[in-house]
Amino acid sequence: MFDESSTWKKAKRTSPLLPMPPKTPQQWLQVVGHAGSFHVGENGMLLKRFCEGEQQCYQKLMEDILRPYVPAYHGVVQRDDQDYNMMDNLLTHFNTPAIMDCKMGSRTYLEAELLTAQERPQPRKDMYEKMVAVDPEAPTAEEHGQQAVLKTRYMQWRETLSSTTTLGFRVEGFRKANGECQTNFKRTKSREQVTGALQDFVESNAQIVRGYLRRLVQLRQVLEASDFFRTHEVVGSSLLFVHDGTGKTGVWMIDFGKTATLPARRTLDHRTPWVEGNREDGYLWGLDNLIHTLANLLPLNEGGSLITPPPLAAQQ
Repeated sequence: MFDESSTWKKAKRTSPLLPMPPKTPQQWLQVVGHAGSFHVGENGMLLKRFCEGEQQCYQKLMEDILRPYVPAYHGVVQRDDQDYNMMDNLLTHFNTPAIMDCKMGSRTYLEAELLTAQERPQPRKDMYEKMVAVDPEAPTAEEHGQQAVLKTRYMQWRETLSSTTTLGFRVEGFRKANGECQTNFKRTKSREQVTGALQDFVESNAQIVRGYLRRLVQLRQVLEASDFFRTHEVVGSSLLFVHDGTGKTGVWMIDFGKTATLPARRTLDHRTPWVEGNREDGYLWGLDNLIHTLANLLPLNEGGSLITPPPLAAQQ
């Protein structure tokens, strides 16, 4: 499928590819902030820096009922001796799209990361600098002395600032069709603040809200029936929202680098509050709250007719 004279080496696994208008991943990168991790491939493909765990997840997802809700996966390619997972570029079939990244779940660190930090603590200067940039009083006296904090300490602290802990999801960033990009949501925590951010993203367009709600309610139903979802700890994963001026909308699950397979015969309900050891991730709790928050952007009767009532109480 690739020209051998190009810089692309032959794909390790190929499948039929679709024509693609010339686009770059810049819109996506402005929102998700993974500089150097993405490249545009040929024929409507997006290339993401290779992660074996993510590859395994996508291979399983291609056989699961969740397949329509994730980017189609097409194997591994190489560029300049670097492997990349190849998947559909979700922006291809939108005209000047607006995009938003919402990080899902009540935590963004794996239990295995906590264990590693406890067994082999490695304080990090970069995490300390990120912490003091937001709140100079946040580090402890010991952390100030070391000028370093553990990654898990930073991640747990950061989540107390955002709606991850209050709603089970947080807005990472969005880019409107006019190019306006907003990523400063580190302290967006209350339902009212999150509602304002979502309303800004959809620009009070009820048609866009309805499209997103229909897709999210369908996704919730599929998640509750999915074998993959039931048997995986889904941490650090996002929902990518895309819409354009025609009213077309789409939502997909992305980012599975931290998704971990559970031990045999172990399952999660994704709503039970997390305590260390139970591996619950709060994904469905967050999705319930996201659906409810979007529904509140519509008139009461209309919003309520599009969703089933989710459990809205904050996790204890």
